[in-house]
Amino acid sequence: MSSACPICGKPAQDATRPFCSKRCADVDLQRWLSDRYVVPGAQDDEENPPSTDFDN
Repeated sequence: MSSACPICGKPAQDATRPFCSKRCADVDLQRWLSDRYVVPGAQDDEENPPSTDFDN
């Protein structure tokens, strides 16, 4: 069973899995590099930074 390319929807190829081509892999990479994709993380709280005092 072949999965679909996340960029264009064509069947993925073994050499470029999960993409169908190097072009689609490059499109995905460019989206990461241009911050179109981001991994959510905890927001920094500048007013109350985490304690580094371990002598509690």
